[in-house]
Amino acid sequence: MTRNLPRRTFLTSAAALAAFGARAQGAYPNRPIRMVIPFAAGGATDVLGRDLAQAMTATLGQSFVVENMGGGAGVPALNTVARSPADGYTTFFCASGNITAQPLLAKNRVDILSQLTPVGMVATAPHVLVVSAKLPVHTVGELVAYAKSHPGTLNFGSAGVGGLAHLGTELFARAAGISITHVPYKGAAQAMTDLVSGQVQGMFGTMPSFTGMIEKGAIRALGITAPSGATPLKNLPLIARTVPGFQYSSWNGIFVPVGTPAPLIEQLYIAMAKASTDKGLAKRFDDQGVDIALANSAQLAAAVHKEIAVWDKVIRDAKIELN
Repeated sequence: MTRNLPRRTFLTSAAALAAFGARAQGAYPNRPIRMVIPFAAGGATDVLGRDLAQAMTATLGQSFVVENMGGGAGVPALNTVARSPADGYTTFFCASGNITAQPLLAKNRVDILSQLTPVGMVATAPHVLVVSAKLPVHTVGELVAYAKSHPGTLNFGSAGVGGLAHLGTELFARAAGISITHVPYKGAAQAMTDLVSGQVQGMFGTMPSFTGMIEKGAIRALGITAPSGATPLKNLPLIARTVPGFQYSSWNGIFVPVGTPAPLIEQLYIAMAKASTDKGLAKRFDDQGVDIALANSAQLAAAVHKEIAVWDKVIRDAKIELN
């Protein structure tokens, strides 16, 4: 699913694309490119998107205009991009849940890849399992044992119904053979407040959301949902070592409206791949607990279909519906 673009291959592809682009696409891009991000400013995906856009600007020679469009589980942002002209000037920088999970909760489901075409994946990040420091557990094994000896008492918060943290909770409960009550909030901030106070006992999410409270000792990190080499995650155990078969990760990538010409998609991908080699960008991603991981349009499309099947089963088994 992921790959690093070898330097020689990258340079050859870039040269070929430049020659082809000059003939077939003229001066693309000749004006700023819009980047829609389906989250409020300041969140993890927003930070990553803005860092990536800045690095891609150096290759493309045009700046990105970032437009934050939070709310509605990311659906309004997705629809805005899907309905935009397929001319390479509107892009969608999103997290995996926006593509592989949230559309499954729509009343009238559609194949997301009939509306959006992947440019490519740039990074992956596991979720971190954290618990309130008030809960007397320090390992994943102890958490599972606690849940089994205290049935009906374990509550996990999330930023909303159908998000990846919610689905991860349901997947974990089934894999571990335990009962967890999901408590949805209207945002991560209130969920974190109740986690610290002990009103909810656990939560899944990306490391940047938890770092401050972990350092203060208010919450405790027990493990990660997938392997990672990112510095903030190196000392955390893989949850699958205790709960076999449990694994998932979030990823970030760029999509464009269906119908965008293939040469423009390739040009955007090459700019993204080159940006990923920027040492400053790589460090900022690493500091966020994010691993650089490249996948081109075809590879990401295959990954999307595979993940949709996983989350579709979770949603149906747990009978998850948006109110």
